[in-house]
Amino acid sequence: MLIKRPPDIRSSEITDRSLFQKRREFLKGGAALALGVTLPQSVALSPAFAATQFSELTKSPFSTDEELTPYEDVTQYNNFYEFSTDKRGPAKLSKNFKTRPWTVSVEGEVKSPKTYDIDEILNSFPLEERIYRLRCVEAWSMVIPWVGIPLGAFVKSLEPTSRAKYVEFETLHDPEQMPGQRPGLFGSSLDWPYVEGLRIDEAVHPLTILAVGLYGDVLPNQNGAPIRLVVPWKYGFKSIKSIVRMKFVEQQPINTWNKQAPREYGFYANVNPEVDHPRWSQAQERRVGDFFKRPTLMLNGYADQVASLYSGLDLRKNF
Repeated sequence: MLIKRPPDIRSSEITDRSLFQKRREFLKGGAALALGVTLPQSVALSPAFAATQFSELTKSPFSTDEELTPYEDVTQYNNFYEFSTDKRGPAKLSKNFKTRPWTVSVEGEVKSPKTYDIDEILNSFPLEERIYRLRCVEAWSMVIPWVGIPLGAFVKSLEPTSRAKYVEFETLHDPEQMPGQRPGLFGSSLDWPYVEGLRIDEAVHPLTILAVGLYGDVLPNQNGAPIRLVVPWKYGFKSIKSIVRMKFVEQQPINTWNKQAPREYGFYANVNPEVDHPRWSQAQERRVGDFFKRPTLMLNGYADQVASLYSGLDLRKNF
């Protein structure tokens, strides 16, 4: 699929890396003055801070040094079927999506199942900025500066039992707010709510994060607000958005796209240029905003960090 920069975005409107860094420095002081507070070293997303920017984020050593995808592309070209199957639709249709109050239910094989307020989670862990690639099945990709917490730190704090082999994640089901979930629309052919899953070792891997922001700002609604998964070595559909439930289970979860089209979407969804989608090749990808394609990297370029997770596993059969 040919991805071109939309004609309505002028080059003067594109946020490059240098402007992003200067803007962040300005906002560090401006946000504090506006709130009349001195910001701590690590600012979590609290109700009073929810409409502004993050400050003093830890820079992750896992970040790529690749050129960032412009903010406008990241926030205006989205897969979020709960709102629309049109990639331009979610930004328009999610404007009034309410992300406060928000809770995440933790269930299943953990020491103390509990429903957490999102701020309870975020105030318990330092926030980091991580520049990761997000690779989509349709052979396009982005490089995004995410803000989030290591999922592994949260998982370990829950003390999973020995029977917990997988983590199942669930997106909000609210057709009143999410028009793509309403009967009669193309997206409603999916079995809502959206469900995804990871093995425990994938969930606790240092690369995996729960993202709550991007480009130093609170996560936009169309990008999965207020909290989403980011698993950078997998295809984008694994990075479930607007999470309301995490369940620790013994059996492999039946995930939404794997249930919808098992021949096309496997449970693992590891980026593998040697395994084609039935309807297109995965050997090359096009970075959003670029004209030319580039070779797809094994495990999206993170093979050195995560290949050991799949030692002895047939990655063609377990795609």
